[in-house]
Amino acid sequence: MKICTITCHDVYNYGASLQAYALQEYCRSLGHDYCIIDYKPPYLSNHYNLWSICNPIFDKPVVRELYRMAKLPGRLRQLKRKRLFDDFTKKYLSLTKKRYDSSEDIAEDCPSADLYIAGSDQIWNTLFPNGADAAFYLDFVKNGARKISYAASFATEKIHNGLDSFVKEKLKNFDAISVRESSALQILQKLDFCDATLLADPVFLLAREQWAKLIEKPISGNDEYIFVYDCEKSHKLRAIAEELRRKTGLKICSVSAIYGRYADKNYELSGPKEFLSLLANARYVLANSFHALAFSLIFQKDFYIVNRNEGINKRMSDLLCSINLSNRLVDKPIDIDLEAIQYQSVEAEINSLIDTSCHYLNQQIDLCQ
Repeated sequence: MKICTITCHDVYNYGASLQAYALQEYCRSLGHDYCIIDYKPPYLSNHYNLWSICNPIFDKPVVRELYRMAKLPGRLRQLKRKRLFDDFTKKYLSLTKKRYDSSEDIAEDCPSADLYIAGSDQIWNTLFPNGADAAFYLDFVKNGARKISYAASFATEKIHNGLDSFVKEKLKNFDAISVRESSALQILQKLDFCDATLLADPVFLLAREQWAKLIEKPISGNDEYIFVYDCEKSHKLRAIAEELRRKTGLKICSVSAIYGRYADKNYELSGPKEFLSLLANARYVLANSFHALAFSLIFQKDFYIVNRNEGINKRMSDLLCSINLSNRLVDKPIDIDLEAIQYQSVEAEINSLIDTSCHYLNQQIDLCQ
């Protein structure tokens, strides 16, 4: 059977790349023909632009050129990180031969499939342009094939920017809806979708041993360390990281070039595989990232999660609550507790969610055959 998915697969984000890979590999393990629609609208296509002006105050004659020249050396250096992501995409993700830039573009030459899947990740986050993009609601499917979502995420507690009617209208065409957070179920209920299913993020569909195969070797040496992943310039996370370093005597390794300058070692030019290696071999993990949390659970790490400022924290707090680890969501240095996580009970909760997720996917696939 042929399965096509649409997700944010090529945005130079560790979690986005790895979740796309996970759903692909799980469906392939069931013996199905699978591809990811190579969708890159303009708002997702401006990564690593050597000449972009990030702040409009510099977008003036003469100043513009001086700004660009000042930024160029650092941007050229960052191309190594881009190459690692591009290599991962080329080697591990099965994409459509054609790249599309709009829902209308896909509709004109839609790849044939028996089942279309939207998700996972933050495809319906209405704080971002993708939440208002009809393509991520499978609007381009016109052939009557089955349309479902898999663990799609709104990432927030409500729909923003007045898009409630838009989201409701687009979701009416789905045959089955599944989401990643319990808060998303509440959003859907307010839109009169009362039969949605709560599922695990795709990364949980692959066993620890399968992820370990992507890790060729430790890149951080044999010493124990704290792995820090900061997705924003979080002063709170930094304070907690420095307290954890003080308490444990361990060095900090980071992949955050701009936001992790306090780290003892920074691997800012890392791709998805290097990210996995750094996390999997860490003694402690400290992050404000959903997928850093997910992989900490998969590799059974002692971890601490910090809320982000941009208001997309429900995906982390919901997951922690569902597995009775809300105490690992920390807000200040004094919250740090070095007691190890007892993974026996945690694993049982996660496995139950994984079983539900596999059953949902298998059932949806069977309905197409």
